[in-house]
Amino acid sequence: MDWLRALLYVPEAASSVADRVDALHVFVITVTMVMATYVFGAAAWFAIRFHRRREGQLTEELRPSRFHEIAIISGLTGTFVLWWVLGYEQYVTMTSPPEGAQTVYLEAKQWMWKFTYDDGRSTNDVLVVPAGKPVKLVMSSRDVIHSFFVPQFRMKQDVVPGRFVTTWFEAKAPGEYAILCAEYCGVSHSRMRGEVVALSPEAYASWRRGDGSGPATTRADCGGGPGSCGDADLVTFGREVAAKRACVACHSFDGQRHVGPTWRGLFGAPRTLAGGKRVVADEAYLTRSMMEPLADVVDGYPPLMPSYQGQLSAAETGALVELIKSLRDAPESPGVALPRLEVRAVTDAGVVPSRGGPSP
Repeated sequence: MDWLRALLYVPEAASSVADRVDALHVFVITVTMVMATYVFGAAAWFAIRFHRRREGQLTEELRPSRFHEIAIISGLTGTFVLWWVLGYEQYVTMTSPPEGAQTVYLEAKQWMWKFTYDDGRSTNDVLVVPAGKPVKLVMSSRDVIHSFFVPQFRMKQDVVPGRFVTTWFEAKAPGEYAILCAEYCGVSHSRMRGEVVALSPEAYASWRRGDGSGPATTRADCGGGPGSCGDADLVTFGREVAAKRACVACHSFDGQRHVGPTWRGLFGAPRTLAGGKRVVADEAYLTRSMMEPLADVVDGYPPLMPSYQGQLSAAETGALVELIKSLRDAPESPGVALPRLEVRAVTDAGVVPSRGGPSP
């Protein structure tokens, strides 16, 4: 397969799924080239065999057998179905991160990639990952549509403003791999470059400890600039964001019912929405709920939550998701009973709740 990669100017396969993607491409290219050669050969043979030799000569009528017709139609249909089955199987694999994958939050903007890690650090245009371990990217765009493309990993995922999408990869070996933007995003689009730096487990652990190896990082932006988060990880940062953004005014951490669903046991749990639709509360659902809260309202709760689109940075969004994930198995606390709310009025400013009525 290496000779075909060289012939087609395809870079080395550097991720756990790249060889399978290349194998499917080789299969498709081989079959199409063989069939194209057959078609052109048949056309040439017919042009020579049945060319008109005298004025008024008619081409003799050809009647293929029913067997040949069925064989050709079945063969072509079966080939396309086989391609679809193999491609769909690969699509499912490439869009389903394995359990235990390390989560990194990506924010795309003209013209850079910003990565936020679960320990609260951030890097610009450089994604540092451990080789041989799966990494899940939760991605969004601040401005226009971008497309995160790593040719050597055979992965490409559009990054859309106002949406959070996920993808994953696993670098097979330590090295540096180019990141490109594969969607035209304006002037200087071709300069929106970055790189994935895959480190050995030992080197990655050293980088996480901050021993000076690997690319330089800053702390996640807590509103006060780099360094304002101190040494807090994303969970601790998430608690700060939840207080700062008044999330705790409507959501509890300990299982108590409030204006909105409790965050205890929320991540990974099935949710029934108004109208009967059921979803799983994963990263994409949680982040969409922050940006478009009225799109998926949980059954039994009023549509009160405002949109945080344009207000939460990628680091803050990631911190809130990590906080919710950390509460998945949190113990239920008896605590103090929360005040109950009742929707009493609708004004031009929206729904106004007042205290004292039954819990929604």
